[in-house]
Amino acid sequence: MKILVINAGSSSLKYQLFDMTDESVLCKGNCERIGVGDSFIGYKNAKGQEKKVEVEMNDHTEAFMQVKKMLTDSEVGVISDLSEIDAVGHRVVQGGAVFHQSSLVTPATLEQIDALSPLAPLHNPGAVQGIKAAQSVFGEHTPMVSVFDTAFHATMPEKAYMYAVPYEYYEKYGVRRYGFHGTSHRYVSGQLAELLGKDIKDTKLITCHIGNGSSITAIDGGEVIDTSMGLTPLDGFMMGTRSGSLDPSVVTYIMEKEDLSAKEMDSILNKKSGLLGISGVSSDDRDVSAAEAAGNERAALAHQMLYYQIAKTVGSYFVALGGCDGICFTAGLGEHQSGLRKAVMDYLNAIGVKCDDERNDNVHDTALISADDSKIPVYVIPTNEELVIARDTKSIVEAM
Repeated sequence: MKILVINAGSSSLKYQLFDMTDESVLCKGNCERIGVGDSFIGYKNAKGQEKKVEVEMNDHTEAFMQVKKMLTDSEVGVISDLSEIDAVGHRVVQGGAVFHQSSLVTPATLEQIDALSPLAPLHNPGAVQGIKAAQSVFGEHTPMVSVFDTAFHATMPEKAYMYAVPYEYYEKYGVRRYGFHGTSHRYVSGQLAELLGKDIKDTKLITCHIGNGSSITAIDGGEVIDTSMGLTPLDGFMMGTRSGSLDPSVVTYIMEKEDLSAKEMDSILNKKSGLLGISGVSSDDRDVSAAEAAGNERAALAHQMLYYQIAKTVGSYFVALGGCDGICFTAGLGEHQSGLRKAVMDYLNAIGVKCDDERNDNVHDTALISADDSKIPVYVIPTNEELVIARDTKSIVEAM
């Protein structure tokens, strides 16, 4: 079975084609700047052959037509016709309280995803566009499956997902914690349980997805009991450009002092805060690290704040779980920033975590980075959200 995995944004479309016989990636690529001019499509197949074409793509349907051309290209393509693709799996960020698991796309499903757009205005509309565009290109005979970032977190108890604001806002507007990066946390927690040699149902795990957007999740017996992101991906600890959690009065105070609208304040918290806001250098950790090495005190402060906040979150989840069998780091910074991992693990000495510096400094793939006498084993596990989407799509299509 061949499955195309799609991650569509408002002006972008990432794709990967899987052969589910051995779960290998036949090709992958991206369409960028859809509908905004100077658009292009990138492509790379399993043989390492690459191609980039600058071509005008006014909407997602035109983007899918370019994907089709790449997949069937006479020189670098991996299929001869779209009919070879058995199903398409779509990443959808927000499933709200409606979708607790991946779902076959139907007209009703698409309507519900669109209705959840107010909870994810930057993501769900793009997903809807992507699904509709895929349907127009592939036709009704090709099944589509939606896989939700929020679904893995649906097991959270009320005490974890409710906010202490008037209950009517939950009833009227769905104001509650939803959590994100669910496909990533789901994948790495399964991998972590395997590395520990345990059935995931018998484990207490803490997974740390640390990138430009970051979240940490507490998983008990394979089920999420708490996660750091909330109603939106802004909640939790500081990220590349996001503030993370703060005193709500900070928001109203700055709005009053600066005479800002809600939209302007939202932009500050989502796009101008975090590492960028504190360092004044960049949202890219590589730039912040270079600035810190050059003696920039604000860059150093940004890192100190980030490491401290990550460690505090992990520590709180150790308490929430009543212990921990394993911790893992994943995503861009989690997989590649050894200094971050070292600093966080040093904070976690209080709960028996010990870093093995040599292991931590020489990570190339999945790796144990804690010392042999660490009370809690700590791993780096590369995430694979696309594979989770492909697996769910395969499972749902086979059950049809």
